[in-house]
Amino acid sequence: MARPKNTLDTIQVTISTTPQVKDLLERLTETGFYGKNAADTAHALLKEKLRELLEKNVIPGG
Repeated sequence: MARPKNTLDTIQVTISTTPQVKDLLERLTETGFYGKNAADTAHALLKEKLRELLEKNVIPGG
């Protein structure tokens, strides 16, 4: 079953990384737990870490 379309506005953020990090993202992608490509996996991991920081009150105003 397909995911419903994201109803939130989105913006594009571009990052540069090393080949080693991209390789790790691709390996995580192959597990099927995070996304369908390295960018999706990076997005999922970033959201996960941001939630963790918000829960720990590390991010001001969170």
